[in-house]
Amino acid sequence: MISKNKKFVIGALHFMPLKDYQGYTDYRTIQEKAKADLKAFENGGVDFVIIENNYNLPHRIKETKEVVEMMCQLAKGLANISNVPLGVSLLWNDFEGAFAIAKVSGARFVRVPVFVDSVKTDFGEIIAEPEKVLAAREKIKAEDILIFADIHVKHAEMLDRKKSIADSAKEAKDKGADAIIITGRWTGDAPILDDLKEARKAVGPDFPIIVGSGADKENVRHLLAIADGVIVSTALKEGGSECKEVERNLKPYSARIDVNKVREFMNIVRNVGKPETNGGSY
Repeated sequence: MISKNKKFVIGALHFMPLKDYQGYTDYRTIQEKAKADLKAFENGGVDFVIIENNYNLPHRIKETKEVVEMMCQLAKGLANISNVPLGVSLLWNDFEGAFAIAKVSGARFVRVPVFVDSVKTDFGEIIAEPEKVLAAREKIKAEDILIFADIHVKHAEMLDRKKSIADSAKEAKDKGADAIIITGRWTGDAPILDDLKEARKAVGPDFPIIVGSGADKENVRHLLAIADGVIVSTALKEGGSECKEVERNLKPYSARIDVNKVREFMNIVRNVGKPETNGGSY
């Protein structure tokens, strides 16, 4: 699914608040807005789209049964009209639910925020248990679904503060991750380039590294000089100012994906490695 010969972009499709969360409207409204974002991503040229319950606030470590069922329905509907492979992220760390959604919808990968790094979050401590993640996938016979595992994940504090990002990268690879995701400290923050370099050195030149936050048209060339792909959403949404009304997010759930911003971003990505034509550099 991932080619080392091509840099790739995963568009993050953030559902509006789902059932029983503040801001929930109705299924049809959520579905229609999700379809619009999917098509904006597709028409802009992204390679993959990952669906996420981003605006279910406050998050739970394990999502409710009702939300998992709703996301199964939404994912199947999107898969029926999608021209790009889908992935699933179920915040905060509900890998079992994510595998279930991916299985019924045909999604190709799941994002697992806590795989080898135990962390403290606003929602409680989460102990890393990679063996349980693999067992959950095996239990539903979903071994073909890839695991994209965060290391030193954003919005969290490492319980083992002495564990380096290189240690985490190597452990994630050895424990069965199919790719690692590296983020900044918060939504909209890009990872430190030195962290990407350390992780690359630890996992080798051929193991996929994905930037999980903060990629935009200004920095994506630098990030993809080391990483293989990026997950992006906030930088491609309508509007330009930060939203202080929504906890943990820079833009409100009413902001839609802007196809023109996607196209501009993808044009830069497709030219990574080629000489710049504007006569300048970042």
